[in-house]
Amino acid sequence: MNTQQTLPIQTSVASASRLTQIGLAAFLGLFVVGFAGFSHIEAIHNASHDVRHSLAFPCH
Repeated sequence: MNTQQTLPIQTSVASASRLTQIGLAAFLGLFVVGFAGFSHIEAIHNASHDVRHSLAFPCH
């Protein structure tokens, strides 16, 4: 007979994992926007500009 009990995942661990994922996603998003938006490479800057317009995001 198996006497081991399965313990539920602690909420503090789940919350820390969720906050880590949110933080990394925010960092990645800011990096991409910062790199593309302020890039001196014209093709990258124009591509990001066109994407902003296609998403109806104001940029002017």
